[in-house]
Amino acid sequence: MREPVARILANCFCALVVLLSVPAFEAAGAAAPSEVIITHGSMSTTAIPLWVAEDQGLFPKHGVKAKAVWVRGNPMQIATLASGDTQIAYGGATTALAAAVGGRELKIVASFTSRENLDLVARPGINSGKDLRGKRFGIQSIGGGVWKTATVWLEHFGMDERRDNIQMIVIGDVTVLSQALETGRIDATVAPGFLSRRLAEKGFVILGRCDQVRLPSVGMTVVVERAYLQQNSETLQDVLKALIESTVFISNPKSKAAVLETIVKRFKITDPAAAEAAYQDVVALVRLEEYRKPYVPIEGLRILQRVMKGQNPRIGDVKVDNLVDSGVVRKLEEGGFFERLYADYGVK
Repeated sequence: MREPVARILANCFCALVVLLSVPAFEAAGAAAPSEVIITHGSMSTTAIPLWVAEDQGLFPKHGVKAKAVWVRGNPMQIATLASGDTQIAYGGATTALAAAVGGRELKIVASFTSRENLDLVARPGINSGKDLRGKRFGIQSIGGGVWKTATVWLEHFGMDERRDNIQMIVIGDVTVLSQALETGRIDATVAPGFLSRRLAEKGFVILGRCDQVRLPSVGMTVVVERAYLQQNSETLQDVLKALIESTVFISNPKSKAAVLETIVKRFKITDPAAAEAAYQDVVALVRLEEYRKPYVPIEGLRILQRVMKGQNPRIGDVKVDNLVDSGVVRKLEEGGFFERLYADYGVK
């Protein structure tokens, strides 16, 4: 009985986020005809490069008018792409795979991370992966990025959601999840480093640290409709230029004050220590990639596919190579963009 219930809950959740997408964008305000709306589905460290690109004027610098908008999770990102309300989803590799099963023609044109970037945290008394058996695990959505990271961590520790009776409970984004862990509503979750360290100071247990265990992944992706890619390749090049420059900007120690300003504003942080922790996290996240050009790691997609087909066996039939279009990144590389950018910032 458990599998059909999980599937029903997942379908209900996806239907709900589609319904919620309309008021979300009414509140955000309609975009100008020439404006590109870029959504992000997680209020976590991974969103900082997008915010920095916006706050530092990197989009207009590269010739594109863009606005970043937060929506509630990856399923809503894909729903708003399908409706035409938005043009680009920042993140959402998990939902791109799920959407492919439903016949949507999406393309992943870039990926800014090739490793998992959330820590595994549990309440006091849970001291190993095996102790998660029968426990409540908080996630943001079934099939979403947080769920994916949680599942990869469980697999790393030899645990399985169904076999070990681990209850995946949909609650909210990583901030809400950390609060739920503190109040005892859940027994474990995954969190960015600045939140996991704060939880550790309160006695919670970090079972797995992403900076120590480099789990292969694909994340911080740029996802578009196939038709949009075909008609707006040059615009996508400009968007990627801004996002790529943002990661290099963040890694530059001279940019610290500006990055901290974005973190404080976007996360509404009042504690300087928490802001500093978030800054250290995003710098570590960027530097882990070692200036890797943002080609999509196919092996990471295959790992993601293997994890997701446990929820939906049809995902195993998707040809992940067909989801990826590297043409935009390749054009930037062939045009010498990376060399010029690195020279401007004095790296490599």
